Amino acid sequence: MTDLDQRIASVLREHAEGEIDSHRLLSASRARGRRRQLRRRAATGTALALVGVLGFVGVTGPDLTGLPGRLPWTAATPPVAAPVPPRADGVPGAAADPARIGTDPQVLHFGVDTGRARYLGWEVNAVVGVETVRLDVAGGPVVTVEVARSAEVLKGTPVEFRPTPPGGRPGSFDGTVQRVALEGTTERFGLVVWWSPGAGRYARASSSQGQDPAALTQAMAALRWDEARRCASPLRLGALPAGAEIGWCSVDVASYPGLITAQFTIRRGADQSMWVSYRYASQVAATRTEGNRTVGGRPAYLSPKGTTLELLGLPRTRVVADFGWPPEGNTRPGAFTEQDAGVLLAGARLAEDPTRPQTWP
Repeated sequence: MTDLDQRIASVLREHAEGEIDSHRLLSASRARGRRRQLRRRAATGTALALVGVLGFVGVTGPDLTGLPGRLPWTAATPPVAAPVPPRADGVPGAAADPARIGTDPQVLHFGVDTGRARYLGWEVNAVVGVETVRLDVAGGPVVTVEVARSAEVLKGTPVEFRPTPPGGRPGSFDGTVQRVALEGTTERFGLVVWWSPGAGRYARASSSQGQDPAALTQAMAALRWDEARRCASPLRLGALPAGAEIGWCSVDVASYPGLITAQFTIRRGADQSMWVSYRYASQVAATRTEGNRTVGGRPAYLSPKGTTLELLGLPRTRVVADFGWPPEGNTRPGAFTEQDAGVLLAGARLAEDPTRPQTWP
């Protein structure tokens, strides 16, 4: 057991009896880290692509918005309605059946009143049993809401801006707002509130921005527990490799319609994982078409190390399957291979226009 395993286990044993499944928690930690990494790479890649497209013209001449002397990210643009995850027909919400929370990686068992808050992203981690939404509440600070069917699971899941326990430990799920130091500092704080919206439901709202607890309470009031929503994105996975299952789905629409990202974790057994990432960036005009493989009739590219397979010929879009885990080499029995990645990508369904959520598969 690694030091991280021991730290996680020791924290959880303060709140629960019995052995702790550290593999599940580590999977969640890795997934959260890869999600943050995907967001950073997506934002950075889009910004660099914009600079490449504009060059010095973007600084001294008309920009892409037609406003002279301004770069696109500084120009005032009319607000665009953000995507809303579609309803999961026939699936009860958390209020009716809380035991379903976190059990299906493609379904959120609660929703948000979009008259009160704007979706910035949604996520289901069925490995640990947590469902998450990120919200913009009336233009205020970003609020992350996490929901689980078990108090112990939520206690053992680190707050996003405190990725290693401890941090924001609940004394009880009583709705008390706590101030928690941000990682790596004792001078900047975030806010966290833990509460139970009903029997069999446990929730946490947190924000690393600002010090006004009103944003948390407004996010709590915007939640709807009588509905279920799909973890939808412009990419929908179809056929899976033999013995594999989807364990995690994450979608980010905070910069919609210019940028949409999604990521999925595919699991086989307790220690084999493959990640599929999706990124649509409207300002990236180049489309790569020359590959060294063909997948489902599309050109594809296998990386020199033989650990990632990317679909090509998708306008402004990148879809990549990363099967290079474990890092010491995927030679273990059951490890994912190029053939598995090919099966996954060949069965993927893609929206023709990612900026039209009604066309998402």
